[in-house]
Amino acid sequence: MDFKAKAIAYGIVATIIVGLLSGAGIPFTDMTLPVVGAGLTGIIGGLVAGYVSGTKLDDGALNGGVATAAGAIVALVVLTVGGLLAGPVPAMGLFAFGVLFVVVAAIPGIVGGALGSWLNGRSERRAAARPA
Repeated sequence: MDFKAKAIAYGIVATIIVGLLSGAGIPFTDMTLPVVGAGLTGIIGGLVAGYVSGTKLDDGALNGGVATAAGAIVALVVLTVGGLLAGPVPAMGLFAFGVLFVVVAAIPGIVGGALGSWLNGRSERRAAARPA
């Protein structure tokens, strides 16, 4: 199993972007089902990291999990600092939810990473089967 810096960086960026925009992209999930946004964020971040990491499923799962957890931590820090502008009580609430977000997002990140690696291998096999 290999850590691939490029795959982890892409996965972190995807996780941060989707994590910060998930409430706006999926209406009402922040209020009713916050785990749906965290799960979707984990799958997308892991999918990107797994696809970039290569065709081995274990590499994709490892890179997807690491990238999703790291991206969720960065999103947690950004949201907590933003919450500090509103006051200490909202910041503590955002931080408590953020810790849950990191844990919940890492598991779908592993699944998304394995799926991304599988998709990468499938596209490479399809390209190799075409005549030149």
